[in-house]
Amino acid sequence: MLAKRIIPCLDVKNGILTKGIKFKNNIKIGNGDPIAAAKYYSAYGADELVFYDITATPQGHKTMLNMVKKIAQNINIPFCVGGGIKTINDIKNTLLAGADKISINSAAVLNPDLIKKAAKLFGSQCVVLGMDVTNNKIMINGARKKINLQAVQWAKQAEKLGAGEICVNSIDQDGQKNGYDLKLLKLIKQAVNIPIIASGGAGKLEHFLAGAKIADALLAASVFHYRLYDISQVKQYLNKNNICVRI
Repeated sequence: MLAKRIIPCLDVKNGILTKGIKFKNNIKIGNGDPIAAAKYYSAYGADELVFYDITATPQGHKTMLNMVKKIAQNINIPFCVGGGIKTINDIKNTLLAGADKISINSAAVLNPDLIKKAAKLFGSQCVVLGMDVTNNKIMINGARKKINLQAVQWAKQAEKLGAGEICVNSIDQDGQKNGYDLKLLKLIKQAVNIPIIASGGAGKLEHFLAGAKIADALLAASVFHYRLYDISQVKQYLNKNNICVRI
């Protein structure tokens, strides 16, 4: 059995580490330093790290590659970067800056061929489809614009195009700390054969366990940023409940 991955998420707004609720009203976390947070999570048991430049797409700017470089130099775990990535050139530059994977969301919805080209050039293992979902419908532009596209249908299409995994971001659960959207995760897991990452809603150890019974990886932000639990506590709890994790 493959170990379930625990993945902290850094939502970065104008260079500051933040967290919002339902993708809105983001507030600064601690001293707001994403690099310090990345070092901390890398040192204390994270299996991977995700960095989202959350204002890049809505504001129309590129991902902050200088920050991506600094984070990559300070961690020794797989590193996924998303936000503002629209072209093959953007993907190349992000990987050259030190990312191991890129997450594409809005650009993939507007230009599905981007997934195909990226998978062909860089390998499917580098291409993560970020999927922001509310009521089983896809949202783009930092969850500001609803698209007439069903989540399950889009997941199947993305897999065919060559996406290596799918991060399922539940907008309705985001920051609520009352559990992952298990119904949505089940629907998508049944529809595809690539790994899926549960995202949005983790607040208790039981939530990680419920998510781990469906998804291949568990992404969380609030629960780790606010030190409700640390990663080792989550892993020990999962391990006691017969979920395979790297300890």
